Amino acid sequence: MTSSASTRVVLGRTGLSVSPVCVGTAAWGVISPEHELSVPEDAAIATVHAMLRSPVNFLDTSNNYGGGESERRIGVALQQSGIPDDLVLQTKLDRDPDTGSFGADRMRRSFDESRERLGDATVHVAYLHDPEHIGFEAAMAPGGPVDALLALRDEGAVAHIGISGGPTRMLRRFVETGLFDALITHNRYTLIDRTADELLTVAADAGLGVLNAAVYGGGVLSRAPRVTDRYAYRAASHDVLSAIDDIGAACERRGVPLLAAALQFSTRDPRIHSTICGMVSPDQLAQTLDLLDIDIPPELWDEIDELVPGRDSWIND
Repeated sequence: MTSSASTRVVLGRTGLSVSPVCVGTAAWGVISPEHELSVPEDAAIATVHAMLRSPVNFLDTSNNYGGGESERRIGVALQQSGIPDDLVLQTKLDRDPDTGSFGADRMRRSFDESRERLGDATVHVAYLHDPEHIGFEAAMAPGGPVDALLALRDEGAVAHIGISGGPTRMLRRFVETGLFDALITHNRYTLIDRTADELLTVAADAGLGVLNAAVYGGGVLSRAPRVTDRYAYRAASHDVLSAIDDIGAACERRGVPLLAAALQFSTRDPRIHSTICGMVSPDQLAQTLDLLDIDIPPELWDEIDELVPGRDSWIND
């Protein structure tokens, strides 16, 4: 069964009560080449206001989204509207944009920059972001970024810490340390890629809050017929594109938008506490909430499972 947006789910051992969808703000910058769009400031601020009027209470950002513009715009919106008691806000600690440093000093500066931009809003979860740029061993080394994150939690600067990145085998190593409260995986558990399947089970069994992001694969799973040949921000293989076309056709035959299937594939999974969806306008927020309530017959899920491309076509890291 698909949860409606008003449902609340406990985010693993954090104890935080969150909506089944989380507003993602990765594209909220002056320009976002990776997302191939530019989000005006007034649109971003209006999206926060619309979220605060909606059943959604979960907001995701990062120090480096839009070069800091994402956090700043959230801070402006929350200053205008006030901060609801049930709002859950999370951000990510990022490497230095100029030097690439993940040093402990940089992690603290990243957190301080985020807090300054976000104003009076409480950061409930802080994540180490994209540690694949230095690898597990360097991230876990004494005096490294994980130590800095643990210190922030121990000092009470943030209540919960998480790990957010790409390669699933690396993320599993972080999960198995027992140090983290939450996990974000992206582009690796979607209609056409199940790379993160084992990771989701390991994280959920360990009691982490589990979040799945980029369920539209960068846009290729947003409509049928598709309008791009890229998946997860890179050129997709023939097998992947063929599977997307077949799944889109199956959805069309049953009168189900491909976008709804892509979203509900994640929200229906009991291991996933919330699904991060990039939203750049109040209209996109409203559309996402409507997608949650579309009835999808079990037969379509069975057909989709049969159409998933083979493991060698997945990101499979």
